[in-house]
Amino acid sequence: QVQLVESGGGLVQPGGSLRLSCAASGSIGSINAMGWYRQAPGKERELVATITSSGYTNHIDSVKGRFTISRDNAQNTVNLQMNSLKPEDTAVYYCYANWNLRIGVQTTSWGQGTQVTVSS
Repeated sequence: QVQLVESGGGLVQPGGSLRLSCAASGSIGSINAMGWYRQAPGKERELVATITSSGYTNHIDSVKGRFTISRDNAQNTVNLQMNSLKPEDTAVYYCYANWNLRIGVQTTSWGQGTQVTVSS
């Protein structure tokens, strides 16, 4: 099993910054990728950023140049640095981990979600 605990989030003014962190525990060695989804009220959940076990990263176009995903292997933590925040970034952000349950079978664990509100 892989357990995820998120931290960070909160209320920030437009143009401000926030940093989200996601600490993983359990079967760390079986993780293929981690990242962040977000879900705004009335909208579908969307993938924001991903980092694979090999270090490959990907961000959706709407956050490129503003958000950066990174990982701290020593802390088993994945971070999302969010700069130049906009009101449309307001959402609940969920950390996820895709990992190998057993040979040939992958599954996903989720964090509890953290609210990010961008408002003046």
